Amino acid sequence: MPHACRFIVLSVVASLCGTVASAEPELHWAFRTPTAQEPPTIDSLKHSATVRNPIDQYVLRRLESANLQPAPPAERAVLVRRAYFDVLGLPPAPEQVQEFVSDDSPQAWANLIDTLLASPHYGERWARHWLDVARYADSGGYETDIYYRNAWRYRDYVVKSFNDDKPFDIFVQEQIAGDELWPDNLDLDPRRVYIASDEKRRHLEARVATGFYALGPRVHESGLDASRLAYETLTDWADTTASAFMGLTLGCARCHDHKFDPLTQEDYFSLQAIFAAAREVELPLWTSMEEADWKQNYPKVVAVEEARRAYRLFAKTTAGTDLTPQQQTRKQGLIAAIGQAVLNLPEKAAGQSPVDYAGLMHIPTASVLGREHPELIRPVHRLERGELHKPLERMHPALPVALAEITGTPAELPRPFGGRKAFALWLTQPDHPLTARVIVNRIWQWHFGRGIVDTANDFGNMGQPPSHPELLDWLATGFVAGGWKIKDLHRLIMNSATYRQSSQFGGASQLTTDPDNRLLWRMNRRRLEAEALWDAVHVSSGTLNLDRGGPPVIPPLANDELASLREKWHWVVSADPAQHTRRGLYILVRRNFKFPMFEVFDTPVTSVSCPIRDVTTVAPQALWGLNNESVFRQAIHFAGRVVAEAGEDQVAEVDRAWRIALGRPPTSEESASALMLLRELERQPTAPLEDPPEPLRSIPAARRHALSKLCLALFNVSEFAFID
Repeated sequence: MPHACRFIVLSVVASLCGTVASAEPELHWAFRTPTAQEPPTIDSLKHSATVRNPIDQYVLRRLESANLQPAPPAERAVLVRRAYFDVLGLPPAPEQVQEFVSDDSPQAWANLIDTLLASPHYGERWARHWLDVARYADSGGYETDIYYRNAWRYRDYVVKSFNDDKPFDIFVQEQIAGDELWPDNLDLDPRRVYIASDEKRRHLEARVATGFYALGPRVHESGLDASRLAYETLTDWADTTASAFMGLTLGCARCHDHKFDPLTQEDYFSLQAIFAAAREVELPLWTSMEEADWKQNYPKVVAVEEARRAYRLFAKTTAGTDLTPQQQTRKQGLIAAIGQAVLNLPEKAAGQSPVDYAGLMHIPTASVLGREHPELIRPVHRLERGELHKPLERMHPALPVALAEITGTPAELPRPFGGRKAFALWLTQPDHPLTARVIVNRIWQWHFGRGIVDTANDFGNMGQPPSHPELLDWLATGFVAGGWKIKDLHRLIMNSATYRQSSQFGGASQLTTDPDNRLLWRMNRRRLEAEALWDAVHVSSGTLNLDRGGPPVIPPLANDELASLREKWHWVVSADPAQHTRRGLYILVRRNFKFPMFEVFDTPVTSVSCPIRDVTTVAPQALWGLNNESVFRQAIHFAGRVVAEAGEDQVAEVDRAWRIALGRPPTSEESASALMLLRELERQPTAPLEDPPEPLRSIPAARRHALSKLCLALFNVSEFAFID
């Protein structure tokens, strides 16, 4: 659409919204360079006594202009639980709650925040947020749902980046162009055999980051048509890049000029052209010396296969017959030979760390971006109505023209290579109008449940305007000036009085004037995401396996949960039962078969970037919480933990169960009701619990069952699943 026509459309939209269009189109707020304005003076604020940092000054000014009163601070027990779930995605232990509640020092809250941010579990919690934006999955989706055996390496890269407090501009650059900005390999330091330099390992990490582009949805059958596969891939890369890093719906310009934003169809295909010279490659994660050692020891792989073949032949020849003593001895010898052959595989070579085999036949690799051979680079054409078989003029790598003009940057980018590098550096310019605003808004959203801009993936004209535009710009400019450090942003937000407000507040004026709480007159009560709810259940039960990283784990499912899975071997349960209770972050993410518990609790669609998860209330959630066999098993473990920590006194057991599950003691009414429920449940005939944990075996069978049912009930109260 010509710029004049687009302006007419915008003018009509503006008039329908009750505004008058000026003679010249005004530049949309998100396309202007952020400028920091001085926060409102404290003297001008009625509630100045509540101010803890400039965030509060901005928020209070908006509240007071709307004649709204802010909520009082939340209770300390509520605050510590909020902080733990927010930063770690895990509930605090009763002792951790008590430690904070009892600490009356002025630095108690700031010290708690620093402690949580230093935890390795912080990276797991915040990586999960970013993985939604990155449309992370371990498979391609559609009918065959092809498996991505290396996607988890990108997931672990994100976890490490958050834990390392990697500056966000570097985080962006690594994902878009790590291979072009830091081209390198793991060549050895000649002074230390088998050891690569720290610098080379950092560069390798930057290359793993480009796995962002290797985990998108993929139609298996598109492999029959190279042009279509390339087009679908570039479409995914361009759309996701614009949504995740720029907060723009650039995909709307694939078939025609964007109807509302200054983005043309030429801009869209020029962005595709930036990625046309890239291709997905398998990057070995070993040094050349380690690879040589693997090749030297490859006969051990052959030995495993030969031992298995010998066993299969033996089984075939003895099938249906009773084994003679000699045959029985032969069988045991073959089994031992297989075991020994397998044990021989991970042995160290001289001076080498243990070999990390990714399966018997595979050298450990990561799926990343690399350069296509120049003669194989496919030209990108603008397509009539976005249809592949209707090519128009050829497009070359270039920035969106309007944004290039705003930043004073030439739109044209290097070709055939170097375009991604230039694009990544342009995105992370300190004065870029979008990048810092977009990530600051996301961090705010993940703390408060909604962003300053509600539409986190759409900062354009059809997105929502910011509720606090001056605050957004103040945060964005400060974020850049402070080195793009996300942990500092956490500290700033969490140390504000705005963050520490109670969620249990609201009068007629607040609910009438601002029913959606856009002006932040209280804290938003939020439900835990599916993975955090899974983690909370297992933390309460004392069964959560806190191992970090590695390939995805696959817990067992009930037959009815597997019923919709067409190919049952797509869900190969992890052999080690200890892996079944890993954090939700590490559970296999299949695009066409979601982990049933996660699906019930609104895990996102992973075919596109997810800016915010839906929160629904549906019957299957209650059915999962009350009837699922795995949940009841966790309730039994929870009961065992309660007995182990509180002894056999039922009053103490009720108190301990409440403190574990809800982070607070029960009220007198709750305690009385729980004791009454326990007595009632003890009188009901029940089947004995199968294999109860050791502490439960010390109490009568009827009490075991009653306490387990009470623990199950606690899993199902809304307070367990919500952060106040």
